Amino acid sequence: MTRLKSLLHLHGRPFLRLLLDPFGSTVRAMAFDGNHLRITRRGQNASFSLQALSRPPLVQRGMLGTALTVSFDKRADVVLRGTGYLDARAFADEVQKAWVRFNLSALEQEAARLERILDGVRALVTPLRYPAACQIVSLLEDARALDDSLLAKLRPEAIGTGANERISTVRQFVADPRTARDNGIAEFVTAELKRWKDFLDRVESKPLTPAQRLSVVVDEDATLVLAGAGSGKTSVITAKAAYLIKSGIRRPEEILLLAFAKNAAAEMSERVQARSGVQIVARTFHAIAYDIIGIVEGSKPALASHATDDMAFTNLIKQILKDLFHKLSEVSRAIIEWFAQFLAEPKTEWDFKTKHEYYTYLETRDLRTLQGEKVKSVEELQIANWLYTNGVEYKYEPVYEPKMRDPGRRDYQPDFRLIESGVYIEHFGVRRRKMPDGSEHIYTAPFVNRTEYFAGMEWKRGVHARHETTLIETFSYEQQEGRLLTALEEKLAPHVTLKPRPFNTIYDRITELGQVDDFSRLLGTFLRKFKSGGYTLADCETKSERMQLGRRAKAFLNLFAPVFEEYQRRLSGRIDFEDMILRAAQYVETGRYASPFRHILIDEFQDISQSRARLVKALKAQYPDVRIFAVGDDWQSIFRFAGSDIHLMRHFGHEFGGSFDGQGGVHRTVDLGRTFRSVDQIAFVARTFVLRNPDQIDKQIFPAGTASKPAISIVSVSKGEGKQKLSEVFETLTAKPVEGTKPASCAAAWPVSLCRARYAPAWASVSGAADHLQNHPRLERAGGRSCDPPERRQGSNGVPIGNCWRPDPVTGFTRTRGVPERRGTARHVCRHDAGASYRDDPCIKRAAVILCHRAQNRSGLRNCSSALCGTGCPCLRRVWRASAGRQREWQPHLVSLRACPALR
Repeated sequence: MTRLKSLLHLHGRPFLRLLLDPFGSTVRAMAFDGNHLRITRRGQNASFSLQALSRPPLVQRGMLGTALTVSFDKRADVVLRGTGYLDARAFADEVQKAWVRFNLSALEQEAARLERILDGVRALVTPLRYPAACQIVSLLEDARALDDSLLAKLRPEAIGTGANERISTVRQFVADPRTARDNGIAEFVTAELKRWKDFLDRVESKPLTPAQRLSVVVDEDATLVLAGAGSGKTSVITAKAAYLIKSGIRRPEEILLLAFAKNAAAEMSERVQARSGVQIVARTFHAIAYDIIGIVEGSKPALASHATDDMAFTNLIKQILKDLFHKLSEVSRAIIEWFAQFLAEPKTEWDFKTKHEYYTYLETRDLRTLQGEKVKSVEELQIANWLYTNGVEYKYEPVYEPKMRDPGRRDYQPDFRLIESGVYIEHFGVRRRKMPDGSEHIYTAPFVNRTEYFAGMEWKRGVHARHETTLIETFSYEQQEGRLLTALEEKLAPHVTLKPRPFNTIYDRITELGQVDDFSRLLGTFLRKFKSGGYTLADCETKSERMQLGRRAKAFLNLFAPVFEEYQRRLSGRIDFEDMILRAAQYVETGRYASPFRHILIDEFQDISQSRARLVKALKAQYPDVRIFAVGDDWQSIFRFAGSDIHLMRHFGHEFGGSFDGQGGVHRTVDLGRTFRSVDQIAFVARTFVLRNPDQIDKQIFPAGTASKPAISIVSVSKGEGKQKLSEVFETLTAKPVEGTKPASCAAAWPVSLCRARYAPAWASVSGAADHLQNHPRLERAGGRSCDPPERRQGSNGVPIGNCWRPDPVTGFTRTRGVPERRGTARHVCRHDAGASYRDDPCIKRAAVILCHRAQNRSGLRNCSSALCGTGCPCLRRVWRASAGRQREWQPHLVSLRACPALR
């Protein structure tokens, strides 16, 4: 090594260098001037600053001299071989000293930055705020940048123990930030639950459950609370808003409460104000969207008249369909084609595993032809409608005219008989496939006995051959190959002349059958989903091809396109709800609207649509620390027809989550689990049933109680039989139970509105007289009982009548909670409330008699007669006479009274 003034030179010894590198391809010399290291190789020089060094030079002895290795950031190591050890050691020491001085100076310059990062990392140990990803991602990015540029280059022995400890703390965080954040979250949640225990105990009428408490204090970039039926979701979202305000995390104006209905929004607003003492106005998605548009545009555009009226909307679609039919021939043809061939879902026997599944499916579908008869398959429907539209008169399943004499077989009924030509058509449910040897294999649906079916086909062919009647055969494989109707036309050509009916005649027939109304609703539903999702026709066509939906989907889109175009034209500058959401989202996305919101709380999240999600994402994107708090239950997602997209909930993290340490979709899910509504045998059966769909989110259920016997009965109801089946259920529930068993209750079995609106007489005998005496008040479902609200607990004369009832085998109800019964109470209620106001209501007549009986006031039945019951009914007279004796002697008469026509 040589020193020229402040410049150090290190050379390899010539002889050793020649042995080690005879071609002179390696480093020949190094020089250091105190700030830069210069490398000489084959007469070329390269200069590197001390900042480029990743570590001090390394000196290694060998048999052929000493090697000096210098390591650089993002560059291959440089090695000078064949030097003297002492020279190499001295050179390395000088470089190391300068490198340490350089980095200590750099550390001093970054001292403030290091301390700031260090404070943030230490705060994660015992955080005062939930360490959401959005809150500490900038800390991680800053720490990694400092580590790459400086900290990773500092050697512990060169910077001292104190500095090394601070640097090590930061570098540990950089090496494993996820663990540091997870530990911080655990520490925060434990401490926060303790700090806010009193609040969480008292914020609602009952203390919150552990899961509810967790959902309140968790504050991730995106938090999804899975709130099953009866799990207290409203309590959670109310407590969350109150907590955010009381803890000082957010100001009221920074919180956006979103609901899907006005009444739900109003309820949330009231409850939050009651719990927090601060007014936060909950809004619907449409309300906030309308406000955004008004702020940006200076005024709110007129709302289409049909936007808030579903019937008006459907009528508009229906009118557009009619106008297009008479205006455009290509639309007329598309409409007729749809109703004749594609209206019914194209499912066949091959789509079902069992005969029961197939016929159950048929029972739920009204496969009715344009001529009006109900057929047994979609393929028969297509054949019948083709015959009708082409003016070929036919009979469906007529009795074969040549009388068959076979006592063991019922009369033969071919599928179709053409009236004018006498030709018969039989459609055979068989398909075919090519075998490897080139032969053709004919087969039936999985649940059909192939041998018997083929035998039946041969028998039918033989019948027509013997009686010399013309039989045209069609096959399911023709439909599978897309040529059923063209093949039929070819086969019928020698026998019939087609006389296509005018389009207007067919359209009138479709309208007469009510099919236009149903299809208009379908078009309207699709239109709203189409607009709310921001889709294009090209999107739909692409998806149809990907899902292989076939000709039916194409026919629908061909019909939808002109309807949608005309609908948009008729808006005439007004907007509908779908336009409202999308326009607001665009204004937020482009920054024309500046959002004040930092926390967005969403109720009934399972009902969110793509357009609403777009608005929420746009609001979240305006600031890095905006949080989404969503409460919902994918098991209750029933508004798909209205545009809801359950994909948004199933992939919540991907759609709304943040990012941290290279990981996207960061979010937190809290499963409330506990249901306060259902016992185990209902809750667990429901869970098993729902999870048969693999797309549902798996949730744990903790029931409200334990049932000792089965709690669910399933009644199969075919189309149009709902009222009859429900009446049968009520009759079963009101029947006298087996001795020693408790009476049945339907308090939680049916929706109250359904029972009252359609089956009031039956409901009267089950749920008790109090409902009818109080003008059918709204019931709160609680523990299998029917409960009147507090304002309904007194009669018009101020006499309390009790508030909760359950069915009784004889009287129809028994009081289980509320004001104890007293002598005379029922009589007064009967005479003053029921008698004065509802004298002509047959439900009230029965209720009054039951009330008098339950009061065990034998004179009550006689006393109420003049006011209400009348004396002309022999059933009543028998009860009145028997009431003078013991109760067991007149209970049978009361049972017979239930069947009395005068009281029905």
